[in-house]
Amino acid sequence: MTKSVAIIGGGPAGLMAAERLARAGLSVTVYDAMPTVGRKFLLAGKSGLNITHAEDYARFVTRYGAANDRLRPVLDLMTPEEIRVWAAGLGTETFVGTSGRVFPKVMKASPLLRAWLKRLEGMSVTILTRHRWTGFDADTLLFDTPDGAKRVTADATLLALGGASWPKLGSDAAWVPWLKAEGIDIAPLRPANCGFDCDFSESFDTRFSGQPVRSVKATSAAGTTQGEFVISRGGIEGSLLYAHSAALRDALDRDGKATLILDLAPGRTVERLATDLARQDRKASFSTRLKKAANLDGLKIALLREVDPTANQREASGLANLIKALPLPVKRPRPIAEAISTAGGVTLDAIDDGFMLKSRSGTFVSGEMLDWEAPTGGYLLTACFATGIAAASGIDRWLAAPRA
Repeated sequence: MTKSVAIIGGGPAGLMAAERLARAGLSVTVYDAMPTVGRKFLLAGKSGLNITHAEDYARFVTRYGAANDRLRPVLDLMTPEEIRVWAAGLGTETFVGTSGRVFPKVMKASPLLRAWLKRLEGMSVTILTRHRWTGFDADTLLFDTPDGAKRVTADATLLALGGASWPKLGSDAAWVPWLKAEGIDIAPLRPANCGFDCDFSESFDTRFSGQPVRSVKATSAAGTTQGEFVISRGGIEGSLLYAHSAALRDALDRDGKATLILDLAPGRTVERLATDLARQDRKASFSTRLKKAANLDGLKIALLREVDPTANQREASGLANLIKALPLPVKRPRPIAEAISTAGGVTLDAIDDGFMLKSRSGTFVSGEMLDWEAPTGGYLLTACFATGIAAASGIDRWLAAPRA
């Protein structure tokens, strides 16, 4: 008799697991609380789906922080190049951007998702939407549906419910108390790839909110990266910041304070800046001197003065050092519901090598429910795909093993 698998969550991890399990000849049903599956996947593709990254693979696998060692063999199950081949098989050709990020040539997620769902339908995968999982009753899964409460039993269950970011798309972390009640170890969910509040003045906020700070370098415990970020209402957000968000968040948790160091003129040395600043006419305005000597625009000059209101009183060498290493304090991460992703979740020690919960036989976990994090750039989606495959492999092996 064909074994059945219930997959709870229709995001990238759940759908990838469904594909692999169906190929293995298992009967697969995907349950999702939302009216349609893949909603966060579609949101990620709204401005161009960053599906993976083309950097050297040896470097790629180091992007997962404390989870690097555990995820390395998992990532080998679906490497970035294999993701590109998989997407091409669904009619979505990809290209490598200047930053090394990989995108579909159509710059959309919807064609890929439509083709993927059509493939799953052809493999007899059943997808049931508006089925909100509400926990366990012994070995039975409980759901709220438009037709009332439903009880489901399956030979194996995969939980792929996501974290707590963008809850309106389905990842609301409602599962946390239910798994805790089962004695499963869960690290607190925290925002990742998120913006931060900076307690800017009202005048700075009003004037510059929504504007990008371009061509800067940022340094934190995570290292140094170059790019741009955006002044948001009361703080900062954007791709450059996301590379540092975990380091800043952890510093705030540990020390109660955190600072992002900004180089506002990455193309110039501090010595060159000091020389050029010293040549300026002291009778000229501060802004004019900075524009001529450092090529700073109005926003960078305003940010400089916002962080250090006495910047215009500095001598050339001190001002040059400030431009090259502006210490921007961040006060707190933005709420987890606004984050791109989350840290925390089911600890990796709570699952075995097949991604099955050690304390609940036959129940597996994949994707962002697990306690790992990575920066944006294709790393998040790649690991979701890969953990879905790892869990599918674990389920297949577990179902095939003889039972006493």
